[in-house]
Amino acid sequence: MKPEKRGQEPPSPIYESLPPPWLPKSHRTADVGYPGFHPPRPGQDEDVLSDKHIKDGFLLPLPVPDEHQSASVILLQQDVKGGRMFDQSVLADLEHLMNDIFSRKADSAVAIQSSAFKIPSRVTMSDTTKRQAWFAELANPDVPLSKLGKSVPHGARGHDLLDLLHANNVAIPRAVWFLRVFGANETAGLRNSKKPAYNPTQYSVDWATVVTSYIKKQLADIALPSAPRPGMNIKQTFKGVLSDAESRDKWVSRFTYCLKLLRPFYDEGLVDHRTFLTWVVLQMASCNLAQAGFVAHLADEYLDGVLEKRPLAKPLLDACIAKLNEVRTTSAQGHLDKLEEILKSVIQRICVALPDTFVSPRTWLAHSSLLYSALAGPADNRPGDSRRHDFQQLISDNLIDIQRRNDAMLFRNLPPRKLERLGSLVVDIQILNSICSSTDMSTISFFSSQIPDCTSSSSFVDKLDTLLTWAVTPLQYGSHRPYAAVTFLRAYHERNARRELSSATLHDHLFDWLDSKPVVREVANLRAVAGLFGKLMKNGLFDYAAYVQRLVARGEEGLSLSEPDETASFHRNLLRWIPLHNTTSSLSNQRKLILYGARARQTPEDICERKMRREIRAILPLVFGGDTLPPSVSMSSLRASCPTVLGAPCIEQMRTIKQWLLPNLLKFTSRSQSLDEINTLKTYSTAVELLRYTHSYGSLLELSLSVLSQTTHADLLTAVGEVFHRFATIWTAMDVTGTITSALYSTYLLWRTQGGKTRSLLTLIIEMDNGRQLNAAAKTQVDNDIAAFTHALAPKTDHPEAAPSVMPEILLLADDSKLDAPSILANSLWYRYRTSGDWAWKVWDNIVASLRQVPVMSEDHKLRHTYALRYGQFLLHVDHHLPSGIDNDVLQWFLGTGKSEVLGLNLETWDVLRVVLLFLCVHGALSTTTLLQGLVYPAWQLGADAGPLYQPQNMETFIQAASELFSALVLQEECSISPIVPQELLDAQRIHTWRQDAFREPHFTLLASNIPNLVLLEHNNVVSDELRGIARDLRLRTCESRDIRQSCYRNLDAVRRGFEHPIQSGMVVETLYEPLVNALKMILSESNEDTDVNSFLSTGISSVLSPCTLAATAVQLQFGLRQLGRALACESTKQGASASLDKMTSLIFHHSMASEEAYFIAEMARGVDGPVAIKFINNGFKSIVDILNRVPAPSTPESLLARVGRAGEVLRVLSHVSEPLREEGTGLDLDVSTQERLAKIILESFQFANATFAKTTDSSLRVITEAVIFLARLLQFDLGFPGIRTTHFRETCEKMMPVLFDLVVVHACGPAHDAIAFALLLDTLYFLIDDLFLHSKASSPDPFKYYPTKLQSPHLHSLPSQHRVRLLTLFPHLRPNPVVQDLAHAHRDNTGLLVYGAPVQNCPWEWIENLDKDDGTIRNNASLSLELFGAKATGDHLIGYVQDEERRVPARLEGVFEDNLTAESVFRRDWRETRLPAHSDVRAGERGVGEGEDELGTLPIFGLQKPGSRKVSPASSVRSRGSTSSLRRSPGSLSGNRSAVSTRDGTGESSIGSGPVAGGKRKASASVDDDDEVEIIEGPVPANPKKPKVRLKPKTK
Repeated sequence: MKPEKRGQEPPSPIYESLPPPWLPKSHRTADVGYPGFHPPRPGQDEDVLSDKHIKDGFLLPLPVPDEHQSASVILLQQDVKGGRMFDQSVLADLEHLMNDIFSRKADSAVAIQSSAFKIPSRVTMSDTTKRQAWFAELANPDVPLSKLGKSVPHGARGHDLLDLLHANNVAIPRAVWFLRVFGANETAGLRNSKKPAYNPTQYSVDWATVVTSYIKKQLADIALPSAPRPGMNIKQTFKGVLSDAESRDKWVSRFTYCLKLLRPFYDEGLVDHRTFLTWVVLQMASCNLAQAGFVAHLADEYLDGVLEKRPLAKPLLDACIAKLNEVRTTSAQGHLDKLEEILKSVIQRICVALPDTFVSPRTWLAHSSLLYSALAGPADNRPGDSRRHDFQQLISDNLIDIQRRNDAMLFRNLPPRKLERLGSLVVDIQILNSICSSTDMSTISFFSSQIPDCTSSSSFVDKLDTLLTWAVTPLQYGSHRPYAAVTFLRAYHERNARRELSSATLHDHLFDWLDSKPVVREVANLRAVAGLFGKLMKNGLFDYAAYVQRLVARGEEGLSLSEPDETASFHRNLLRWIPLHNTTSSLSNQRKLILYGARARQTPEDICERKMRREIRAILPLVFGGDTLPPSVSMSSLRASCPTVLGAPCIEQMRTIKQWLLPNLLKFTSRSQSLDEINTLKTYSTAVELLRYTHSYGSLLELSLSVLSQTTHADLLTAVGEVFHRFATIWTAMDVTGTITSALYSTYLLWRTQGGKTRSLLTLIIEMDNGRQLNAAAKTQVDNDIAAFTHALAPKTDHPEAAPSVMPEILLLADDSKLDAPSILANSLWYRYRTSGDWAWKVWDNIVASLRQVPVMSEDHKLRHTYALRYGQFLLHVDHHLPSGIDNDVLQWFLGTGKSEVLGLNLETWDVLRVVLLFLCVHGALSTTTLLQGLVYPAWQLGADAGPLYQPQNMETFIQAASELFSALVLQEECSISPIVPQELLDAQRIHTWRQDAFREPHFTLLASNIPNLVLLEHNNVVSDELRGIARDLRLRTCESRDIRQSCYRNLDAVRRGFEHPIQSGMVVETLYEPLVNALKMILSESNEDTDVNSFLSTGISSVLSPCTLAATAVQLQFGLRQLGRALACESTKQGASASLDKMTSLIFHHSMASEEAYFIAEMARGVDGPVAIKFINNGFKSIVDILNRVPAPSTPESLLARVGRAGEVLRVLSHVSEPLREEGTGLDLDVSTQERLAKIILESFQFANATFAKTTDSSLRVITEAVIFLARLLQFDLGFPGIRTTHFRETCEKMMPVLFDLVVVHACGPAHDAIAFALLLDTLYFLIDDLFLHSKASSPDPFKYYPTKLQSPHLHSLPSQHRVRLLTLFPHLRPNPVVQDLAHAHRDNTGLLVYGAPVQNCPWEWIENLDKDDGTIRNNASLSLELFGAKATGDHLIGYVQDEERRVPARLEGVFEDNLTAESVFRRDWRETRLPAHSDVRAGERGVGEGEDELGTLPIFGLQKPGSRKVSPASSVRSRGSTSSLRRSPGSLSGNRSAVSTRDGTGESSIGSGPVAGGKRKASASVDDDDEVEIIEGPVPANPKKPKVRLKPKTK
């Protein structure tokens, strides 16, 4: 049945292969087929079945036999004429032919007619109905504008016209056309008049005013409710236009319509850009928060125009900052998030596009923190958001640069200058002054490792000068100084001992210092200099013989003592005084010969030495074989007994003491065991004081160590320990503390084995060792012994014995005259209450109670003192029974219950108590610091704070007794314990020993902080005059004490804090500020007490700025300035303080200072009060004006630079003084006349520099640039002070602006080009312009008023592009409209060359839209005549413009192969022809709507296609190499003929997909030459396409 059924079917039609309908023909007339379409045909080569085709497949033959050849060979072979194709005549004939074609074509073209454009005329429609009908037609898009253009109604203007357009809802393009026609008719009269002054854009200015006023009118409808007035009970109602839905919709509709109109107005220039942008900027500053939301959107939309010019961007930035600050402070902040975001966005865009806008010191000073927060990036930066990251990084970089530039102009964060000379000297002096008993000399590297080891370096010489000057100058204090200098030099010499020339070079430096320094020539310093060099010579650091030889070699005159003093050399005194240690006989003879001559038999030195020996024998008889001691010796009597010894030159003192006295003392020490202990102790104490007077501390150390190692007397051992304690600073400076510690420890071990008293030795060992000398075993031994000693005296128990509060046996001790009664009672009490922790405190409490009964027990003063001494002995024994002594218990009593107890003591009781206290202090049971802290300082505080409740009887007795105690313990050279006790030298020495603790830390800080209380006590009118006199005398002696001054210089910070505290705390009245400052001045400068705060400057700035006194000068100047500030604030003292401050500033500013000195003075004056700073700065400005305004006026660059250099010193001082005030934002009332004079002199200097630049081309240009830079910095400094600008000052600044801009241009290009100067001057120009705007009196100032208007320079051709861009942002000329940008009128001259004329001016109101239809005929009836473009008819027609939605329509391909012109560019046409819509499965991988879109449209997404979806047009069935196919599909791909591409994923290799072809079967194959080669094979695709198989390319070698 199948054959029958098949026979019944109709025959199938013959299949005919047709091209797709969208494929055009290759030629419009010739039948040459279709491009890329080759259907099968009968008899084609592929259908021939041969063995070769079957085996190898069908291969097309190559077009040429050699692929490196071309088809020309074949053509030449086919050309029978041979070479005719490349004959030159053929090319010429073709050229003539083409020229003839073009000529005929041009001749046949129709000529372009003259312009026939006419502006649509306007008519006055009195009938409202007709006018409304016309506007209705205008709103109707179906009514062509060509019809409406025949008659345009006239009548409505301005806001009414805009309201009419909005009411009729006219489309924006049609409304713009109507308004353009309206404006063209308005300007027709001026345009037709052909006046030269006619400006075609003037009406844009007028229309911008209309539009902006229309917008402002709408914004005015948005108001905020007024704040309720306090105290007025008035009920207010408020209804805003946006609060009601209906009114809001109407307002939004009109405002939106207006903004839509504004956009084409702005783009086409119908509104003047400068006028409109200026209005936006000013409106942003004046609107309220409700309006700010709309204005901010407006500013954000048109921000690109604002960013072209700084005059617009700067006020917009200020307005945005103000609004942002207002948003963050308002209660409605939560509803203004969008506004805040827009404001921050605007600020960020300004920062990126025009960072110079932020260069405004006033803005930065007021809103820097707000700008930091506004410019900060989002906290959640996503890793992939690279563009946002780059944007934020750009903002961050710009912000750093902005901060740097603003801070520079505000003189903020000035880089700390390294005082290379003066600063290092001050530091060195402070290091040297810090040496005390606890200093480790090995840790002080005075000649630091940073200094080269070579002693010839300048750093070494400077430090050597500082060290030697410090050691001998009377401006410093302490006998330890020469020893410290020798120690440092010895350490340096030992470190460089490997260098052969080190000693010789060091000697040369020492000789140069000795020969050249003024401090050496001063007679008062002779003893100090001689002693220092004697010690240097003793340590091998100075060669005396070489010193003498050098003097003789250079022929030094005046060395002999026989020559008159008028011609004597100062080296004669040095030769006479410098002691010779370890000298030779030849050197001594040489010295004697030089000084006394060859015939001298007996010299004055021999006579002096004999006198010295007689005096010494008289005061030390036991040493030289005597039997009895002289009567009681005191310090004053000792000095009176040996005047020759104390006044002799150093060399004679050294010879007598070192070579004669010391050996005898050592012999006496060796036999002291057989002598009486008291006599030995007195002899030792006398020797100690004698050696102290002669500064023979080396001999004193040797003697003390000898006594320490040989004595068996406990009291003598204690005396030696007291010597070590008293001169601990000197031992430290000598670097012998290790030797002393070792000797003490050895002695301690010896006495420990013998069972002697070792408590004082243990305490002294710990003090001298200070954790540095003893080894671990020795430290452990000492600690264990202390612990055992403590446990033995105060054993720990769980049930301690409680000591009673009342001990009657202590009261009964007064009448017990037995010598051992105090010891027995002390032993008894210790034995009973040794386990009690407070028994010593109760013993002292009972002692005080008993002493109060002593005056009652006897009226005899001697008997009272006897009782007191008995109690003193008792307390001394109690002290021996306590591990730490009784000192701390007494202190706690004074600070506790003793405060009220001492107030109740009468004068008689104080007389008894003073004996006890002095006795205990002398014997070391009570420390001086305990009495000062517990008695003296509270008494002074009580007197300083005395007020209405002051009780004269009790309080004055206490204060007077405490003051006398302070005088005895701290100030007096020697004091008597009691008249019944003989005054001993040893007791006075012990007082001096224990007072050293008050001068050392931490106790000195308390002393320094209580000296102001003594001043307040002196000036307290409540206390009696007698007590005030005592306080004054005590203060003067305290301030004059050399020990206290030495401690003050050691710790100046403690002194400053001590005097600052009562002033800063407000505890004292202003009248006491001056006495406090005078007291401080007296301590630090040794000046007499007066009321002039400048007295310390009377010796001159040079001496005040001496390195030795520089730190003290700083403290005095700071206090002086602060005291003057307080005096200026008081009307009664204002005049005197002002005169005093004028005197001080005159002394400072009119002294020629080095830069380091000026900087140091500035540092001292930092932080002064506002009135002082104002006065200081005003006087500084006056000084600068006087310097720059000196007669005659500068005539050369060098003379100007000299004045600038001198004025720079003053400016350096003022900049550092004013920096704290700028940080605090303190307003300064600057002198108006000085400011006007300063502005005038700066202007004149700028004009002189500008004129000099114009006529100078040599090396002096750099000199002028330096002067200009300083003047700019001076102007910046002056403008940085807020204040009222007078009219004269502002006028001067206005004149200065163009001159300063010329200097900016001068340094931007040409021979004076300087990038640094250009940037600095440009920032100064910004500062000046912003200051002029800030103080402008105009309500709505023109943003471009103070900016330059033209850029001119003969060197503009060399102006760098980056400078040109920055300068162009200053001018008022905005960028021209894009329509006419880079267009200019041109014509051809007689020679045919193109000559350029004036630029094309935008005529937005004249260039009206062309309403005629384009029918291919050329009509010159548009508003822009074709003559302007030199247009000519060619006879070609244009392809119509391709709309965006038609770019992918295949029908548009019909013009691809036409031989006509196109309106499209080559690239645009290529883009259009290659954009084919993708298949749905290609778009299936797209991530979302809008993603991946940019200005080029939606781009294809690669890499997300499904397998098998890569289909292309049949027209692309070609073989390609080195290229890829587009992934977009053609619409024709839906036809039966399809293509398939098979590629290997992840590689560049391709395989060939094959399939059956309609009409037969075939096998195709091709070899792939490269990895990126793709071959496309035609063939139908099955209904269910599968992924084609991939065949890997076989690897071949």
